[in-house]
Amino acid sequence: MFIVAIGFAGGNILLSQLVGQRKQTRTKLMPYECGKDPVGSARERFSVKFYMIAMIFILFDIEVIFLIPWAVVFKSLRDNGFSTLVYVEMMLFVALLLVGYIYVWKKGAFDWGDRARREAEAEARALNDMQERKRALEKRAA
Repeated sequence: MFIVAIGFAGGNILLSQLVGQRKQTRTKLMPYECGKDPVGSARERFSVKFYMIAMIFILFDIEVIFLIPWAVVFKSLRDNGFSTLVYVEMMLFVALLLVGYIYVWKKGAFDWGDRARREAEAEARALNDMQERKRALEKRAA
């Protein structure tokens, strides 16, 4: 099975190299990292907003991890007479997550328009300036 899987993957890669288009543009050659434009040094600090989106993703990913086993077991619980209680508990869980989602949405965490991008860049510049001042103070002290 592993040989078939590796052969299939390798065959698709080889086929795309042989048949695929090769138009290399400046945009296609730029590195891409999680929605953040690759500008400046690789040591640049990320905006807190980037980490917030990652944490929100993990939160809703965990919700799905809880929903799948619950849906599988729910049928057997229905036969034992616990269906109403278990259903109400899960809907309460989903409602709480929905309230959290609406709160985050209203706070603008999902807004990645030009204004939000400028704010994130300004925050990154401020953090960078603060870090440079700290280094300068450490140099003076040494």
